[in-house]
Amino acid sequence: MNGEEEKFSIDAWKPRTKIGELVKSGQIKSIEQIFEKGVPIKEVEIVDALLPNLESKVLEIASVQRMTKNSRKQKYRATVVVGDKNGHIGIGVGKDVEVKPAISAATKDAKKKIISVSFGCGSWECNCGTPHSLPITVRGRCGTAEIILKPAPRGVGIVAGETAKQVLELTGIKDVWSFSRGRTRDIYNMALATYRALKSLNEIKSPNKLYVPEVKIKEEK
Repeated sequence: MNGEEEKFSIDAWKPRTKIGELVKSGQIKSIEQIFEKGVPIKEVEIVDALLPNLESKVLEIASVQRMTKNSRKQKYRATVVVGDKNGHIGIGVGKDVEVKPAISAATKDAKKKIISVSFGCGSWECNCGTPHSLPITVRGRCGTAEIILKPAPRGVGIVAGETAKQVLELTGIKDVWSFSRGRTRDIYNMALATYRALKSLNEIKSPNKLYVPEVKIKEEK
């Protein structure tokens, strides 16, 4: 099931942030430039302009209730994943008294949480050098749900549960092994755990950025 969205028009867009103005003027041409600056994305239109090929998929629509002084209020909670199958993925949640507005709110939330995922070939069984899998093993957790994603050789495919598989497919990963434990039937927790595992790839320090202390060598007299 996919959420219906209005078509984005960059001409009708009126940016409300400095980053939005730079995107509309063409000074920022890729979303990686924003990631490098470390600035949060506060406008959905920024993602619509820079990633026009995003696909969205509704993972779950659940009924949630909240007790008030007078009565019990019911809302719908939608969990949506967005991705372009080229290294960009986001997961969002939205609540409303109706299903369609909940899906729309979740889609906007997912776009604001979009991240970039690094591909690689980290499997010792493959070593083909093409970006079809993950570069290293990563781990993600949300609540009691935990997932471990491991690089796999070419041709294996995505060996994962239904929820994690949908997230990985929209990311663009072709081959990966996975191991999950905990409350894996919880769609929201499993989706977020997979998202956090992929996000942890951006937290790894590059060897080029590591500090190497200078060693002084005494000359022999």
